[in-house]
Amino acid sequence: MERITRVRAAVMLLVVALVLSFFGVKLYGQQVLDAEDKGNNITTYTTRTRIRAARGDIVDTNGNILVTNRASYDLVFNHYVILGCGNPNERLLELALLCRELGIAYYDHFPVTETWPFEYTLSDYSSSWQGYFQAFLVNRGDLDSDITAPLLMKALRKSYGIPADWSDEDARLVIGLRYELTLRNGITNLPNFVFLEDASDSQLAAILELSVPGLNVETSMVREYTTKYAAHVLGYIGAMNANQWAEYKTQGYAMDALVGQSGFEQAFEQYLHGTDGIRVDEVTKDGTVVNSYYEVEPKSGNNVEVSIDLMLQIVAEDALAAMMADLRNPETNTGDGQKCEGGAVVAIDTQTGKVLVCASYPTYDPAELFTNWTELNNAQYDPLYNRALLGIYPPGSTFKPTMVIAGIDYGYVEPDTMIADKGVFTKYAGFRAACMYWTNYNKYHTNVDAAHALKVSCNYYFYVLADRMGNMKYIDATAKALGLGEHTGIELYESIGYRANSETKKKLFAGTDSAGWYPADQVMAGIGQSYHRYTPMQLASYAMGLANRGIRYKATFLDRVLTSDYRGMVYENKAQILSTLKISDDAYNTYLDGMIRVAHMSGGTAYSTFKNYPIQVAAKTGTAEHNVYEDDNASFICFAPANNPRIAIAIYGEKTGGGGGRLAQVAKTILDMYFGYTTGDVDSNENQVG
Repeated sequence: MERITRVRAAVMLLVVALVLSFFGVKLYGQQVLDAEDKGNNITTYTTRTRIRAARGDIVDTNGNILVTNRASYDLVFNHYVILGCGNPNERLLELALLCRELGIAYYDHFPVTETWPFEYTLSDYSSSWQGYFQAFLVNRGDLDSDITAPLLMKALRKSYGIPADWSDEDARLVIGLRYELTLRNGITNLPNFVFLEDASDSQLAAILELSVPGLNVETSMVREYTTKYAAHVLGYIGAMNANQWAEYKTQGYAMDALVGQSGFEQAFEQYLHGTDGIRVDEVTKDGTVVNSYYEVEPKSGNNVEVSIDLMLQIVAEDALAAMMADLRNPETNTGDGQKCEGGAVVAIDTQTGKVLVCASYPTYDPAELFTNWTELNNAQYDPLYNRALLGIYPPGSTFKPTMVIAGIDYGYVEPDTMIADKGVFTKYAGFRAACMYWTNYNKYHTNVDAAHALKVSCNYYFYVLADRMGNMKYIDATAKALGLGEHTGIELYESIGYRANSETKKKLFAGTDSAGWYPADQVMAGIGQSYHRYTPMQLASYAMGLANRGIRYKATFLDRVLTSDYRGMVYENKAQILSTLKISDDAYNTYLDGMIRVAHMSGGTAYSTFKNYPIQVAAKTGTAEHNVYEDDNASFICFAPANNPRIAIAIYGEKTGGGGGRLAQVAKTILDMYFGYTTGDVDSNENQVG
C-alpha cells in the first residue's frame, strides 16, 4: 500500500513539473522573446485611416486640362492617443479656441446647437449620421433615446469630466470633439476623425505649434481649376446629402466621400470617382507608428475627355462679353440694348452632336465659387445662372425655317409661292400684327416667296402661312422632330421649354378664361412668338437638325474616358441619332437658299457680318418680344459650311434690343477660330431687322 502511494506521489509531482515547465516557457516567450520583438513590451493600438483616392482629370477635346487635383494636407486624429494623453479636455479646448480665433472651420457632427439653450439639429444631418448618434446613445447605456439636448449636455459634461467652471459654449466645443472621437472608439466602423481638410500653411503652422497629441498631418488632394472659362458646365464636388448617400452607398462609396454636385463633375461621376483606400496603422500610446499597411489600396479615378474646345470656348465667352459691354456703353450704343442683361452661346459639331462651346453670360471664375459665394449669389444679372441650358426664351424669327419646311411639305405653299406683304396683318377684327420692316421703316416687302421671306425675315409672309395652315398640328410636328421643346440628350440637367400649341396654352392658363387657342395665337406662333420657349442648347440642336436635313444627333459633352495614367481607353463616345425628319428636296433647298441669303446677299439680316466671308454660312436672325415695357431679346442660329456643315451655332441675348444681326459677330468670331481665319472687323452698320 505504501509502495502504491509513493508511485502516485511521483506521478503527481511529474505532472506538476510539466505544467510548471509549460507555463514557464510561455512566460519566457511573453516577457523575453516577445519583449525583444516588440520593443520592451509596448502596448499598441490599431486604427484605420481612409486615404482619399485621386479624382480623375477633366480635359477638353484637345487634351487641355480643365480640372485636376493638387496636393493638400489634412489634420487627422488618432483617438487612442488623444484620449490617453491624461488631459484631453484641456488640449481639445485649446485647439477649438485657436480655430475659433483664426476663423478655421473644422468638422463637428455633434447634433446639438453650439450655444445655450441647447437644441437638437439632427435634421441637418444625413440618416447615417442620425444613426450614428442613436448608436452613441445606446452605447452609453445611461442615456435614454428621448433625452433632451440640455440634459444630454449635462450628462456628457459629467461623463467627460469637463470642469464645472467652464462655460456652456466651451463645454460644447469639447463635447463636439469628444463625440467624434468616441464614435471611432468601437461604436462605429468610421475611420479616423478628419479634423480639418485642405489646411493652409498658416493654419498648419498655428495648429501644429500646439502639439496636440494624436493630431497628425496626412497628405490628400483637392480639386483645382486650370481655367476660368466654362464655369457653368465644369461643375464642382461636395459632401453628399441624405438623398445622394442613399444612392451612392449602394455603389460602395464612403459616407464622407465627395461627389459631383453639378456640371461635368456630377454628370461623369461614375468615371471620375476613384476607390478610396484604407490604411491600417499600429501605434503606441504616444502615437509612434510601429507598423503600417494598406488594407485597401487607393485607386485613382479615370480621366474624362469632354467635347468642349477650350480655345473656341474662350473666344465665344470673350466675344459675348465684349458685345454686351458695347451695348451697355452709351458711347458705343445710342439705341436699344443699353439695359441688356445676359446671353448664351452654344456650338455643336453637326456630324457627331458633340458640344464644342457652351457659354453663359455673365460668368464667374469657378475657383472662386465658394470663396465669393455670397457676392456671386447676389450679383446683378445672376452670373450663377446657366442660361445656355436652363434659360427658356421665345426663339423669334429663328423659328421661321420650321415654317418653311412645314408649309412646303404639308402642301400649303410651293417654294415660289408669292405672298403680298401688306405691312400689317389685319384679317381678324381687333388683332393687328405688323411686319418689322413696317414697324421700323413704314415700308413693306411687296411680293415675297419663302427664300426671300427668310432673307429679309418678313413677318407678314409667315403670318399668312401660319393662318393658312389652320392649326398647329403640322407646325408642331415639324418643330418637335427638329428638337424644339424636346430633350437634346445632353448629360447635364436642362430645361425643356415648350412649343406653342393649344395643349401648352391650356397648361399655362389652366382654370382661366385665357386657356383657349385663337387665330391670333396661331399667327404669332408662325413667327416664333406666342408660347414658344426654348433653351439656347435646343436652338443649337435645332440648327444641327437643319444643317443635316432633318437628322439630329444626341447632344453630348463626352468624347472619351481614359485610364488614370492616360494610357488606356475606358470608353469612347459614338454619335447617336436622336430624331429624324424627312424633308423634301423642295423644302430643304428653299430654307437652305434663304438662310444663305441671310448671310451673303445684300439686304440679308446678317449680310453686314458675312458679306465677304470666305466660307458660305447659312444663318437666321431673330428678334423676340417678351415684354412691351423692355427691349426685345435677340436670337441667332447658323451652320457652316452651308452645303457641307461641320459646325452649328446658336446665340441668344436678353434685352439686347432685338436684331439678331448683332449676335452674328459673335458667331463669326467662333467660325474664325474654328476654320482658322482672321477676317478682321466688319461694317458695323448692320441691318437689325428680324
